[in-house]
Amino acid sequence: MKNYKITILYVFCFILIHSCKESVTPPITFEPTPTQKQLNWHDMEFYAFVHFSLNTFTNKEWGYGDESPELFNPTALDTRQWTRVVKEAGMKGIIITAKHHDGFCLWPSAYTERSVKNAPWKNGKGDIIKELAESCREYGLKLGIYLSPWDRNHPDYGKPEYVTYFRNQLKELLTNYGDVFEIWFDGANGGDGYYGGANETRKINTLEYYNWDETFKMIYDITPKTLVWGIGPSEARWIGNEEGRAGKTNWCLLRQKDELAGKVHYTEFMSGHEDGEKWVPGEADVSIRPGWFYHAIEDDKVRPLEELVDIYYESIGRNANLLLNLPVDKRGLVNEYDETRLKELTAIIKADFKTELLTNSNVSTDNVRGNSNTYAAKNVIDGDNNNYWATDDGITTASIVFEFKKPTSINRILLQEHIKLGQRVKAFNVEAKVNGEWKTIANETTIGYKRILRTQTVTTSAIKVNITDAKASIVLSAAKAYNAPTLVRQPSIKRDKNGLVTMTTKAENIMYYTLDGTEPSINSDLYKVPFKYPKAVKIKAIAYNTKEKTSSSIKTVNYGMSKEKWRVISTTSGDFKTVDRTIDGNPITTWGFGDNNHKLPQEIIINMGSIIKIKGFSYFPQQVGGNLNLISNYSFYTSIDNKNWKKQSEGEFSNIKNNPIEQIKTFNTTNTRYIRFVAKSKVGNGNNISIGEISIIE
Repeated sequence: MKNYKITILYVFCFILIHSCKESVTPPITFEPTPTQKQLNWHDMEFYAFVHFSLNTFTNKEWGYGDESPELFNPTALDTRQWTRVVKEAGMKGIIITAKHHDGFCLWPSAYTERSVKNAPWKNGKGDIIKELAESCREYGLKLGIYLSPWDRNHPDYGKPEYVTYFRNQLKELLTNYGDVFEIWFDGANGGDGYYGGANETRKINTLEYYNWDETFKMIYDITPKTLVWGIGPSEARWIGNEEGRAGKTNWCLLRQKDELAGKVHYTEFMSGHEDGEKWVPGEADVSIRPGWFYHAIEDDKVRPLEELVDIYYESIGRNANLLLNLPVDKRGLVNEYDETRLKELTAIIKADFKTELLTNSNVSTDNVRGNSNTYAAKNVIDGDNNNYWATDDGITTASIVFEFKKPTSINRILLQEHIKLGQRVKAFNVEAKVNGEWKTIANETTIGYKRILRTQTVTTSAIKVNITDAKASIVLSAAKAYNAPTLVRQPSIKRDKNGLVTMTTKAENIMYYTLDGTEPSINSDLYKVPFKYPKAVKIKAIAYNTKEKTSSSIKTVNYGMSKEKWRVISTTSGDFKTVDRTIDGNPITTWGFGDNNHKLPQEIIINMGSIIKIKGFSYFPQQVGGNLNLISNYSFYTSIDNKNWKKQSEGEFSNIKNNPIEQIKTFNTTNTRYIRFVAKSKVGNGNNISIGEISIIE
């Protein structure tokens, strides 16, 4: 009996001592921190945008507001196809453009006649939001809603009555279709429009007109789990560009009080604010094509695979969520060109992260909070983000080492902070032990929810992550390493004014090409030196790595007749000696005209040297510089004799400020020798405008 009591006492003391040893206070919360709603949003990481509306059928980016709903008539609309494509790509949701700036609604809103109920599709009985919500539930995806605050059709836009209309539509969308994970409010607000026939410009104060505090309260009263993105006191922010790329430094924090007072420039959104008082993480939005809506002429302009891979690493890999747009085509389907490229992207990402290499490594560190197993270094490789390595209070520099059992090749490193306690790391670097010596392979700043580094491939016996500066004690929840396969990038193809074709690739690659539209392979023509091909042609080419015997995705470019015979014969201003930059076949070389003495409109006339059949034109804006001097509104004319002119097209280059890509405008086929391009207005103040390249569509 005595021995039994001694044993019980021993066990009790052991438990007491062990529990005391492990009774270490957790790290303090370093404000601001994310809400549970925001944590759920961070976990989504990758989801789809779907732009689909009247613009799909009018070939516009921004509708003016006067387009007839009768134009909306998809022939094979299938939201299950959308959700299947999105699910297979590993995305976790879809945000749909329920109403874009032209005011057309994809659901039968009770508050307007400008909706699918007055379209021939399904005899006015259809509801795309309902169908998509059902498809999302079937495929286990979350539904998000884009509702444009700006409405270029509504007669009351700019008046108090419109805000009531806007909120009524919000209520419909939030109450009739199930859970909505995100509401997306576009920043484009106020400007010219149809406005019920008024055809005028209406200006509003974006921050005041909508009374965002009241609007947000209404949203949260109806659906408290819905995250609101965009303007106003939002819970996630625009990343500051439409290229899908966050800054190398990216804080989840924002000085939102300053932003709401108009004191923050949107370019600061790429990096956020280290001293921000509110958790407002970045969402990087980008389209898989140059435009946001479907345009058949962009079928061969789907972003290259390597560009999409770069976007993935510079958004999700830089502490931002990625919103990738898939513009549904006139049939009502995700186009096969886009689906194919998306499958290629998915395959690359899966291959890059196929095998994690730190799981079985030996982990050690120079500081563990209270020497406790609760916050041990091994927590970063246990696969559970609820566990984390933490340092003692006041310790803002520390190292964590991962030793491999045998030399291991790596070129990807993934790190995550335990952001429930706030974002802390300000600077870190990574070292690899090569032949017994430590070699620095990365120097970076923030981590946040997730940071993925692409490094040179090194064969190493150990890697070391050094946190060199932090706001508070370190709380790291995950560390992973991978050895991604080499990605062979597409070759670059250029053709100058005289029709000389030049292809380039990395030194270790060779290139094969075709000129007849067929798919290139290693049995196709081998590119050796530049060659002249002035005729209209579709060039397809691949780069091939002879060492690894792998090839790039196919690069496709379409060229009309070369501009060898083109001449600029007149301009209303500008340096005529350098005006040929507008037609030299190189959009990077730019030419400017218009100034204080030559106000808009300004024009340029080009003689193409012979009569050519054309069906459109393109304006390539300036790409480099602080002020791009972008043209926003234009007119385009054709003539056989340089005397009698016919206007073929006029309008706006929609969204060119945020997306300064090649602007393509099509019209009915016509024969012409002379073209006249008129710049009617520009983005921003002043009269200086620029042209990178003027081309025609044959």
